[in-house]
Amino acid sequence: MDERGSSGSGERARHRAARVAAGARELRLRLADEVRRGLADPAAGRGWGEVAARMVDAQAPGLAARARELPALTGEELLAGQALLDLLAAAWEQVDGLPGPLAATVRTRIGYTVTAAELLAGPTVRDRWLVLGSDERPQERLVHRRSWLLGAKTGRTALLLDYARPGHPAAPVLPLHTTLEAELAFHPAAVPLRAVLGPRYGEPEPAPPGPPPGCSLATATARYGEAVAADPWTESHPVVLAGALPLPGPHGWLLTDGQHALPLHPQTSATARWQLAAVCAGRPAAVFGECGHRGFAPVTVWDESGEPVPLDPPGGLR
Repeated sequence: MDERGSSGSGERARHRAARVAAGARELRLRLADEVRRGLADPAAGRGWGEVAARMVDAQAPGLAARARELPALTGEELLAGQALLDLLAAAWEQVDGLPGPLAATVRTRIGYTVTAAELLAGPTVRDRWLVLGSDERPQERLVHRRSWLLGAKTGRTALLLDYARPGHPAAPVLPLHTTLEAELAFHPAAVPLRAVLGPRYGEPEPAPPGPPPGCSLATATARYGEAVAADPWTESHPVVLAGALPLPGPHGWLLTDGQHALPLHPQTSATARWQLAAVCAGRPAAVFGECGHRGFAPVTVWDESGEPVPLDPPGGLR
């Protein structure tokens, strides 16, 4: 890039940063007004569509997305949603003084993007990646696919995201429980998880029978806690449970390993719950899914013969 191009790019970046900062200040004033009025005010939770539109104008789509979620929340969930939104806006005001990984997380949460080409031009992680599971769901006017991978050598978990318009072809699905020798480039973050697929070395091959190594429910919740400590806006963290058994109860379904228990995520479908129960058949089984503050959202379970069974998409997590 020549000097004029570099200067122009820098000027656009400064202009956007100023617009985001102005939007963040405006948003924090609105949130302070909401808190002063109190959650019991009949107007609580209203008008956030207009606020979201203002954040889009401020080139902060991440703030806009979180603002759109507020009208669907009530009580403590609404207060928590407002607090996390205020924390993100406040973090932007201090982003230049934050540690590098946390600053990268804040920029991503605000809505700054890094292209796949830019990521792949930097450091990559080569490994033999096991496909743990995937799901698809509509998101606004797109189909959103998530695929989780686990590195055999590094033990790292990676999340691949693909988007496509309904009726248009998306990237080919990586088959469940196959392995692929490839390089991944991770998005910069306090907890690097999202990645893009780089050069491949061969085609996907069937993985050996049986689940990958897993952990206890206590370890799963501890890992989620560590993720939240590094990135306060984390809602879930992917993990393989070594052995868990689903149990229906009067207040919802639980997963237990005999020592501890976690609720199933409330948006886990009835189909997924009964699929999980049928595969387990009264015995603990290895389960992959997302552990978060609202419970565990199962994605894949391994049956008695060691074969993986994909579950109905859990929904509700990001």
